[in-house]
Amino acid sequence: MRLAMPRREFAVLFAVLLTVAAGNTALQTVLPAIARVIRIPDLLVAIIFSFSALLWTFSAPYWARQSDIRGRRRLMEVGVIGFGVSMLGCGIVILAGLKGLLVPVATFVLFASLRSLFGIFGSASNPAAQAYVAARTSEAERTNALSSLSSAFGLGTIIGPALAPLFIIGAVGLAGPLFAFAVIAVGVLFAVRRWLPDDDPTHFPGLIGAPAGAVVEPGRMHGAPASEPSVSGGATGGSLQAAAAGRTPRLSWRDPRILPFMIFGFCSGSIQAATSQALGFLIIDRLHGSAIAAQQEIAIVFMAGAGATLLAQWGLIPLFRMTPPLLMRWGTAVAALGTAGVALSGSFHGLVVAYALASLGYGFARPGFTAGASLAVGRDEQGGVAGAVTSINGSCFVLAPAIGIGLYQVGPTLPYALGAVALVALLVYAGASKALRTEPVLHDE
Repeated sequence: MRLAMPRREFAVLFAVLLTVAAGNTALQTVLPAIARVIRIPDLLVAIIFSFSALLWTFSAPYWARQSDIRGRRRLMEVGVIGFGVSMLGCGIVILAGLKGLLVPVATFVLFASLRSLFGIFGSASNPAAQAYVAARTSEAERTNALSSLSSAFGLGTIIGPALAPLFIIGAVGLAGPLFAFAVIAVGVLFAVRRWLPDDDPTHFPGLIGAPAGAVVEPGRMHGAPASEPSVSGGATGGSLQAAAAGRTPRLSWRDPRILPFMIFGFCSGSIQAATSQALGFLIIDRLHGSAIAAQQEIAIVFMAGAGATLLAQWGLIPLFRMTPPLLMRWGTAVAALGTAGVALSGSFHGLVVAYALASLGYGFARPGFTAGASLAVGRDEQGGVAGAVTSINGSCFVLAPAIGIGLYQVGPTLPYALGAVALVALLVYAGASKALRTEPVLHDE
């Protein structure tokens, strides 16, 4: 791919998003074990992530609007610093809790407070990186460049769980991954300051140091907020469409043209968030091992799920060229089968296969609803519909994780049994809704 920007700069942007996604998913992987060792109730763990996702949902649009006002490099620095400080602070608190220096309630309160820094400031990196790329690429290059950049979030969902067990070492124990990613954040911050030009619009009319012939469009191209990276799946592409389209009028999710797609996306995303949040605890309890001993198995299961999601989105969807209605129907059916498999599986290998199958289904279904909503509106409304998609994606992680953990405490298989039933009901809805079952009419423009 030919970019109108140095490859080193693009690599720095990629590293920023990869680090944020990998660190966040690594934390999600180890936190169930941390909670069991410190004796923090499972439901409080879900509340921590729900609160972070809520803050992310509100702060992400603000940072997206600030990319032109304050400069894209500065926004990336804000995101990386927020991520790094949050990781370091959480690591210190968790280590103190593991050593018995803090009681569980104090550990929870301090951890939740420091985790909120990620929810507030960590969301600044994504729209800033998108806007940086969008401003320096031509329209012909923009979609491919942004697609390559957004793949960092998907790769992070695999790399994070893979690296987490490697950092559980020595005296730091389960807090090790948090300290490791805090150190990585320092290196990424250095790279941002060293190799990305200062583009503060109050100092420069454009990006300094741009190569000859580069496309620089300050004040016109805007990044779009993305939902918080999660082990439950990769990006759906909503933020990519918004960034490629630039700033357009807001489009309500209640717009009749896209409402059925928004309902589908919210339901499928909420089921996925609820079942994924409880999975770490299920693995610990079902394998009858210690929380620390089960950490490697938890990482493998989440890696299998993330890999299956990327297989669907990067490989199978382009290969089979399935339309949005087919993606939603087949994806929901496969996800229902995999979710039921998690409930019924009695072995580690069965859990790996079942969760991968469920993730494969979501890897089809969620891009299906995103593409369907995009095709339901005109070209000049793509930014608006992508913003609505992003809002729906973020809202799925506000209450659903707590609901999933609450159901798990009633019965370990309950989130998955009810999740499979809910997915079957969603499949019926997808078949009954005219908007969701009608093949889109494509117009060449």
